[in-house]
Amino acid sequence: MTSGLLRRAPVPVLGLLVVAALAYGAWKVSYARALDGLAQRGWSDLALTTDRLTGQLQRYQDLAVMMVTHPALVGRLDGSVPQEEADALLLRAADRTGVMNMAYVDAEGHVLAAARPVPDSALPRSPAMPAYVRAMTGALGTAHGIDPFLDRRAYYFAAPSFAVGGGVTGALLVAVNIDALEQEWRGERPAVFFTDTTGEVFVTNRSEILFWRRPEGSPGLVPAIGPAPPFRAEITGRGEELWHTDWGVYLPRTGLHLARDLPKIGLTGEALIETAPVRRIAALQAALVGLAGLAALGAFLWASQRRRVLARANALLETRVAARTAELSGTNLQLRREVAERQEAEAALKKAQADLVQAGKLSALGQMSAGISHELNQPLMAIRQFAENGTLLMERGRTEAAAQNLSRISELAERMGRIIRNLRAFAKQESSPVRPIDLTRAVETALEMTEARRAREGVTLDWTAPAGPVMALGGEVRLGQVLLNLITNALDAMQGRETRHLTVAIDRGIGGRHRIRVADTGPGIAAPERIFDPFYTTKEVAAPEADGTGEEGMGLGLSISYGLVQSFGGRIRGRNRPQGGAEFTVELDRAPQEAAA
Repeated sequence: MTSGLLRRAPVPVLGLLVVAALAYGAWKVSYARALDGLAQRGWSDLALTTDRLTGQLQRYQDLAVMMVTHPALVGRLDGSVPQEEADALLLRAADRTGVMNMAYVDAEGHVLAAARPVPDSALPRSPAMPAYVRAMTGALGTAHGIDPFLDRRAYYFAAPSFAVGGGVTGALLVAVNIDALEQEWRGERPAVFFTDTTGEVFVTNRSEILFWRRPEGSPGLVPAIGPAPPFRAEITGRGEELWHTDWGVYLPRTGLHLARDLPKIGLTGEALIETAPVRRIAALQAALVGLAGLAALGAFLWASQRRRVLARANALLETRVAARTAELSGTNLQLRREVAERQEAEAALKKAQADLVQAGKLSALGQMSAGISHELNQPLMAIRQFAENGTLLMERGRTEAAAQNLSRISELAERMGRIIRNLRAFAKQESSPVRPIDLTRAVETALEMTEARRAREGVTLDWTAPAGPVMALGGEVRLGQVLLNLITNALDAMQGRETRHLTVAIDRGIGGRHRIRVADTGPGIAAPERIFDPFYTTKEVAAPEADGTGEEGMGLGLSISYGLVQSFGGRIRGRNRPQGGAEFTVELDRAPQEAAA
């Protein structure tokens, strides 16, 4: 066992190494692709930010260019316009545009007008001096720095003023408040900062790194005062520059560094794009690949183990099959013998059932023998009497009266013949298939055969024959036995009862079937769910009881009736009526010609 595990150990280990390699490769590919997409979005964000800053500064540059030729300012050169008027003009322009200060200076450096007071001695020390010097050459000058009067960051524009005959006569200086510009986009993503030619951060939306400087010849930034926080630069294989920093919670720990030169304003726009989402996406895709690889490895190992188990089980099964073949052959032979015996038993059972049916009919004939004797004895006595009377009437010459007696004798003979025909039909065995039969005739035959007993026991009958024949599929003799059995059971059930009322009815076409109902006023059915079980009865052999569940106390009458109705394709049911007594229902399919009609 241990040696087998050691032999199989390299397979899962190798599989795990392959899965790890696939996951790492997926991470690399996903990270590189995501980093490319991040760089594209970063360049777009940086372009929007730099365009916003240059656009904002462009408005103030245009202001300096347009205001420098104003007559109130030009008139200050020759003294034709008072200083108070020019100062008021510049103050109104500064208030409306939001600039920090505006000053009109002549070629000698004297301040001729200003929105806010500026002494002549302040210009040489002001950061705006480089812009003024450039304007004196006839070009538009720009500069930036800390305003010495307001102690704020300012961006300066200097627009030259030209004389009519040529030459520069002065310049209009416009100081833009950088703090006011930053308020519009401070805290936005990504982190953006603008550095000047010295590498100092002069404009940014992250105040933590304001005035930080770039070390000469090195990437990154260091604070102007104090120790430099941790920093590390990394160049990826695709040329992206990543900065690993610890500069505060609002700056990315690992950010993609992007830079864009802005010569128009003399600054360089830079951005740090957070790479944490990229790493998370790459890690998620690598995890998915790893999980898929582990699932595939697990399925492979499980399939391998399953194959080995199946191989061992197959070998064991083959040995067992070989061992059981002889035993199964013997069992098969035994089963064939049992099948033959069962077929013989089935044939014997069918014959026994047919014999039971016939025996039941003969038994019923035996029970009805007394009534049949009475039925035949009465017509015979009447025939004898009518014959004697007819002889006397003939002797006396009363031929018409004698003819009436002969007609009475013919009617009585017909009645006796009908009784004998019913008995013969009931006693014979019927094996013909189902055919259309008249249910009304079958009911009347069964009622006629029980007429003597009903009269003797005082049973009233509720029966109304339908108008015309009611044709259904069945066997006339077998259906007659079923009805005779149900009527006889009803009469048995009503023995000793005060009210003895038998109801027989035919319902036409209920759900495509005809229905015969036989109801009594007996005590009802003791166990409705068992009435059709063979040999179930509550009758005593010597003294039949009135529960309608047996035939001569053997419990076969209703069971035989159930089988006969089933052979017609019909259905027989028994239930207790709410008003008392039992009711049996026989349902048979309508005859095809009647259904079509």
